[in-house]
Formats: sequence, C-alpha cells, structure tokens
Amino acid sequence: MSKSGRLTTHVLDTALGKPAEGLRIDCYRLEGEGRQLLRTVRTNSDGRVDGPLAEGQGFTAGSYELVFHAGDYLRAAGVALTEPSFLDLIPLRFGIADPESHYHVPLLLSPYGYSTYRGS
Repeated sequence: MSKSGRLTTHVLDTALGKPAEGLRIDCYRLEGEGRQLLRTVRTNSDGRVDGPLAEGQGFTAGSYELVFHAGDYLRAAGVALTEPSFLDLIPLRFGIADPESHYHVPLLLSPYGYSTYRGS
C-alpha cells in the first residue's frame, strides 16, 4: 500500500498583497540534536513549491523544520531593510504525528512579522 501523506507549503507577502515568488526554503528532518536536509526549493510565481517537500517513504512521523530565507527574498523584492534586518532566516519547527495525512505549513510574511498555521 502506498503512502498518501505529504508536506507542502506556500508563502504570501502580506506587505505587497501577493505571492512571494523566488523565496528559498530549506526542509529538514530533525534527528536528536542534528538535522538532515531533505530538499532546498524556491517558491514559484504563485508562492508555492512545485511539488511536495516530503512524501511517500521519505515522509515519516517525527520533527521537521522549514527554514524560510525571508531576508534574501525581501531584499530582492526591493524592500529597504535595516542592517541587520529584523527578519532574515525564519525557522519553523513542527511535528508530524500522522505521515498518512497532508500537512500544509504556509507562511504569511512582511518585513517585520510573520505567521503560520496548519493549512489544508
């Protein structure tokens, strides 16, 4: 029986009111004090990733981390940031209890704040 669970994300730039295109995201599986890089991706013109970050046999119960490279994205978008910028790397750590389910972890981003939630 194949596994149907997967991990997805998208990023919305709430300051500009549009998808965050070209934002780099690193996806890790946490292992004790260490972490294993699963994928590095960039968001498309819709602020989404072209496919799941993890799925199938590579998607197991445990702890994960998404690192959003917000500072690089904001600079590339022409946002005037302080040095150092208030937001640079945004790490989100979360748990996967049921790897048969779809976990969607979006990021709503502005130069001075962000929020996330478990989406669908």
